[in-house]
Amino acid sequence: MEHTPKPDKNLINTVKDLEKEPVTSQQAQQMGQKKKDLRKDMIRSDETFKENDRNTYQ
Repeated sequence: MEHTPKPDKNLINTVKDLEKEPVTSQQAQQMGQKKKDLRKDMIRSDETFKENDRNTYQ
C-alpha cells in the first residue's frame, strides 16, 4: 500500500489561477521584492527587540 500525499489546497488554487491568467515578469519581480522586504522588516524588528532586551537587564 503506497502513501500518496494530498496536494496543498492553496497551491492547487494558485496553479488553477495561473492557468487562467499567467503572471507577467514584472508581477513576478514585484512579488519577489515584497517577500524580501517582509524578511528584512522581520530581521530589523528582531534586532530592535534584542537591543531593548539587553537594556532592560542592565
